[in-house]
Amino acid sequence: MNNNFMGICAHVQGVLESEGSHGMDHIMRVTRLCEIIGMREHAELDILIPAALLHDIARPVETARGIPHETEGARLAEDYLLSIHYNENLIPGIVQAIRTHRFSSAELPGTLEARILSDADKLDAMGAVGIARTFMRAGETGGSFSNARHHFDVKLLTLKDIMYTSTAREIAEKRHAFLVLFIANLDDELNLTYG
Repeated sequence: MNNNFMGICAHVQGVLESEGSHGMDHIMRVTRLCEIIGMREHAELDILIPAALLHDIARPVETARGIPHETEGARLAEDYLLSIHYNENLIPGIVQAIRTHRFSSAELPGTLEARILSDADKLDAMGAVGIARTFMRAGETGGSFSNARHHFDVKLLTLKDIMYTSTAREIAEKRHAFLVLFIANLDDELNLTYG
């Protein structure tokens, strides 16, 4: 990671209030996935990596004030990048990627870098890490075990089919298979299925 990226990483770490399902470990996993996918898909890493590092910077604002973190995060990222004199020609691409990265975003990612960030964020919600994050998030929000189980059906099991890049689709296949196996075992143990 170059010095610009290290400074951005330190800034994000200072802004995030705590670890958890959307803490620095999530940020770093998404950033690494962006590096892997971005190199294979020939993305502009000077747009993609800052977008990945900054994509959840407004999570504390969303928690405190209910403002969608992708909207506020795009604004905060732009202000921060301008303050450190980041290449102004790259900032719009970073802002667009942050604004459109969320699974439930109304605006679709319109650039390769935005699509990769969206894919990487979704990939971190799949597989073993995604399972762990789902139960962690339920605990963070006061949700129940059944709320976490429901989340698998309404979100996690749908992610494989909405990846934008071929590289992400390859990664998603393996993570999805693990997720399906886990859910089958979980349902058996909870006596939710009878087959």
